[in-house]
Amino acid sequence: MVDIILENEQDKVKFTDDMGKAVQDVCETAMREEECDFNAQISVTLTDNEAIRAINKEQRGIDSATDVLSFPMLEFDADGAADAEYEADGEYVMLGDIVISMERAKEQAASFGHSLLREVSFLTAHSMLHLLGYDHVNDEENEKIMFRKQENILNLLGITREIGEKYV
Repeated sequence: MVDIILENEQDKVKFTDDMGKAVQDVCETAMREEECDFNAQISVTLTDNEAIRAINKEQRGIDSATDVLSFPMLEFDADGAADAEYEADGEYVMLGDIVISMERAKEQAASFGHSLLREVSFLTAHSMLHLLGYDHVNDEENEKIMFRKQENILNLLGITREIGEKYV
C-alpha cells in the first residue's frame, strides 16, 4: 500500500485528477515490481521551474532547473533490501520526497511528442526508482537498468507514448 501526500505548489500547468491517479498507480506498481515488503508514504510536490531550480541549487549545488528531484529517506543495499531498520509512521514507512517541475514536464512532453500525463508518469517512475535505491549518475549500466524498469512500470499500466491521455 502506498500513501501519497500530494502538494501542488504551482499554478502554471493544470494537474488533472487523471494525473493524480497515474502518480498513485505508478508508485504502487514500482513498489510491487520491486517486491517491497512494507507500506510506503511518499511526498510528491508539484512545482515550477523557478522553485525547482532553487531546490536544485540548495540541495545539489546545481544552479539550473530540472524536471524531477528525488530525496530518498532509506538506503538500500546491492540486493535492493533496506540497509537499516526502517521506522514506520503508524503503518507506513516514509520512503522519501519527489519534486516535479510541471513546467519542465509540459515542455518535455511537447518535445517528445507525448502527453503530459505520460511525462508526469515517467518522471514519477524515474523518481520512485531513485527512492528505492537506484542511481544512474556516472553509471551507464544502472542507467540502462533504470530505463528498462521505468518502461516496464509504465507499460504494465498502459501508459504508453501513444495512448497516455487515454489512461484511466
